[in-house]
Amino acid sequence: MRTQYSYAFSPSCPPSPTENEASSERDAELIMVAKSVADADLPVIVTGDLNDVAWSTTTRLFRKVSKLLDPRIGRGMFNTFHAKYWFMRWPLDHLFHSEHFKLYDIRRLPHFGSDHFALLTQLIYTTNTTSESRSGLEIAKEDVNLAKQKMASENVKENDVPNPG
Repeated sequence: MRTQYSYAFSPSCPPSPTENEASSERDAELIMVAKSVADADLPVIVTGDLNDVAWSTTTRLFRKVSKLLDPRIGRGMFNTFHAKYWFMRWPLDHLFHSEHFKLYDIRRLPHFGSDHFALLTQLIYTTNTTSESRSGLEIAKEDVNLAKQKMASENVKENDVPNPG
């Protein structure tokens, strides 16, 4: 079945000493994307190199605000960066999806020359959507306030994020 709605995002300013010393702009953009897909009735996929680990405050806040699922939960770390240093690896590349999808397979592919490994994620579209796979991440009042604070600190507006659809 053809997906009618999906959304891919890559941050414009990764927190890298050579590009941007702080992650606040990226954080604000992520939260705005999360808000833009939070109540979508159609299928949603957000994916990319977010330059942020899965357990960070911002990534967890993104998941809470967006209501999207992380297929890695309960299945492993799937470290995608740095491909050349086996002793220093983190999961910086992400895929989040709406409850319209179920995970079929997820695996890190072999090194292909990049400083990142590719993450192959195969999803199955299903019309049976339930909230049983939310993994215990519910948004609290403090999360809402933190999201507003992050967006306000960088003056991010809804018009700054493309409208999915």
